[in-house]
Amino acid sequence: MKKNHRIAPEVKEQIVKRIKEEGIPISQAAKEQGIHETRIYGWWGAGARNAPSGVEVAKLRRENKALLELVGEITLKLSESQKKN
Repeated sequence: MKKNHRIAPEVKEQIVKRIKEEGIPISQAAKEQGIHETRIYGWWGAGARNAPSGVEVAKLRRENKALLELVGEITLKLSESQKKN
């Protein structure tokens, strides 16, 4: 007989939020919570139809970090060149 455990909406939101914000894989979140991946995919699809996927979010975060580093380097070089003048 199949056991059907209800998961509180707050817990569902926390799991999906971690996947979106931290970029952790759905498989990892499922293992940590002891639930099947398809349940999380269902929550993901129900609440994020137009939102970017976890892979897209992770890619955007990496690109953002790289761009911030470039801006920092350029700012340092500009600051150094202005000090010399």
